[in-house]
Amino acid sequence: MAKVKGAGTEESPWELKTPPGTSEFQAYRDETSDPPALVVQVGKTQLRYHLRCLDDLPVMLKKHGDWMALGSADEQKPAAPGTVEAWGRADGNPVKGWYGLKKGLRGRFAMYVPPVLEALGRAEVEHLPRNNRMRVGAGKK
Repeated sequence: MAKVKGAGTEESPWELKTPPGTSEFQAYRDETSDPPALVVQVGKTQLRYHLRCLDDLPVMLKKHGDWMALGSADEQKPAAPGTVEAWGRADGNPVKGWYGLKKGLRGRFAMYVPPVLEALGRAEVEHLPRNNRMRVGAGKK
């Protein structure tokens, strides 16, 4: 796990890169919002996901038991079946639908949440130019 700048707060957000390493973004926990959110700032665009995704996604990955394709896609585009992105929108996940909280900006779950989990030491993420995957590492929760 690479050393990550920031503490994950609004005052000191994590400074991260997307899995391909092509874009930088910031993320932090906002436990005071309703519902609590993982806030992702990409340039001037702010995305929000249910904060519980930081616990729910590793549980799903552990049950999956192997590498899973990220499959990141905008909200307006369909997510490829069997990907982290598809799970982040599925009726069968713990929030029973989208983890994204802001209509029109609910997608890209698999672009921004995996690097946060990697920074927290809770998952392994590939960093290839495309078709990246993630998994819960050995001994990870």
